[in-house]
Amino acid sequence: MLKDCDLVICENPKHSLKLLNKFGIKKKLISLHDYNESSIIQLLEDRLDKNIIALISDAGSPLISDPGFKFIQHCINNEVNITSIPGPTSIIPALQLSGIPINEFHFAGFFPKSSKNMIEFIKSINEIGKTVVFFVSTHKIKKCLEILDKEIKNRLISVSKELTKINEKTYRGSIDKVINEIFQHKDNFKGEFVVVVEGSSKKDKNVNSLSGFNDEIIRLLVKFSLTEVVEIVHNLTGISKNKVYKWVLKLKKS
Repeated sequence: MLKDCDLVICENPKHSLKLLNKFGIKKKLISLHDYNESSIIQLLEDRLDKNIIALISDAGSPLISDPGFKFIQHCINNEVNITSIPGPTSIIPALQLSGIPINEFHFAGFFPKSSKNMIEFIKSINEIGKTVVFFVSTHKIKKCLEILDKEIKNRLISVSKELTKINEKTYRGSIDKVINEIFQHKDNFKGEFVVVVEGSSKKDKNVNSLSGFNDEIIRLLVKFSLTEVVEIVHNLTGISKNKVYKWVLKLKKS
């Protein structure tokens, strides 16, 4: 396809040139990124119906946390014929290699930059019932795992690095197991990472919902017996009496 197209839209021409040179392909390269996408659309406006234009990424797949959405949207709105040729993306291999159910999954994009957003990001994952997959850069993987260990319990995860490359590696299991394995060598933190987190179960949601009633439960325990409080909380939340009893008893003893 790259041989047959008239020009190539890419992120970094220097990077894409290596690929084209490898196969002896000489084409005009136009750089597209988040800050110039609108101007590139205007530049190519008259060529969209007349030329075959290829859109490629430096790594992975266009539009998947990469530039190109506005360009494709413009083509669709102007009835320009477009098609996708399946290519590399680390999301599907990471899911396939995780050992975690993937009949349903949620793609969460990139792990955030700021510490506050990191914590909120992981807390939001904690509420999702589907398997979650997201990207993490070299400099943030350690912090990501530490927050996962603190905020999410009793959940399986998978951490894949450098997928389809010579140093490909996947760590699987409980969060503490993965941390123990990946923290053994500094070299394990080199590369780009894809993290897969098992979805929350009904049991997790029950515990989370009960924790939101801690203050009310403590006040109820002052006025009512343990059995009566269990009955009240059960009727309000719909959570089984057995689970409520264990939770209330734990609060009473604390």
